[in-house]
Amino acid sequence: MYTSELFAPLSAALVTLLRELRADDWSRPTLAGAWTVKDVAAHLLDGDLRRLALVRDGHAAARPASPAFDDVVAFVNETNAAGVSWGGRLSPRLLTDLLERSGEWVARHVQALRPDAEAVLPVAWAGEASSTNWMDTGREYTERWHHQMQIRDAVRAPGLLQPRWLLPLLELSVRAFRRAYRDVAAPAGTSVAFEVEDAGAWSVVREAEGFVVLRGRAPRPAASLMVDADTAWRLLYNALTPQAARERVRVSGEASLVEPLFTARAVMV
Repeated sequence: MYTSELFAPLSAALVTLLRELRADDWSRPTLAGAWTVKDVAAHLLDGDLRRLALVRDGHAAARPASPAFDDVVAFVNETNAAGVSWGGRLSPRLLTDLLERSGEWVARHVQALRPDAEAVLPVAWAGEASSTNWMDTGREYTERWHHQMQIRDAVRAPGLLQPRWLLPLLELSVRAFRRAYRDVAAPAGTSVAFEVEDAGAWSVVREAEGFVVLRGRAPRPAASLMVDADTAWRLLYNALTPQAARERVRVSGEASLVEPLFTARAVMV
């Protein structure tokens, strides 16, 4: 599922939302930890510019200390914090104007990529040591989608849960399950179903070399987890406490096999 055509309308939806905010909306807290609405907007701008500099322009940038997951997470967190700090000097109006332009640039950039070519950066949260452009572009779509949802949640604006947005988001995000199950011991053929009401189902299936994620509900899953769409994205993007997550889902079958679904994250955390 290639998402390049979604970048322009997603960016336009963000700019429209930001232009409608009141002055006090920009300082509202969000689901993104200590970040305010303005901080999340600054992070999105920083992400656009870093993407263009590195991938489009080939500009040499700092790299993590090693490709180890924890080192990559530390590097991402440090880089993100620096970008948000820099964005603090920009006014809300200027942030919005710049996001409008950077969103146009990124949309043109991803549409020009060959989907099957190797990406500059792997999607580590999906357990990939190397990725193709279609997956890397998908990662960038999920990044922009979930941060926009954090802003929408903070200002009580309607979410982007229509199939146009949600189905690609889920199809990409469930790829985090493979990494979440990497240390789970289970016989070959064991499957766990992840079902999202009115959206679809995916199965995590044990094969000879490890777990894989497949579209659809396996015929006889050993366990299953059912969620609504709002819970699904919040669970996958670190927007629920463990207790809240358990209160909002329905689990059946072997409960221990469902546990990794509560910790799977389609972000670098």
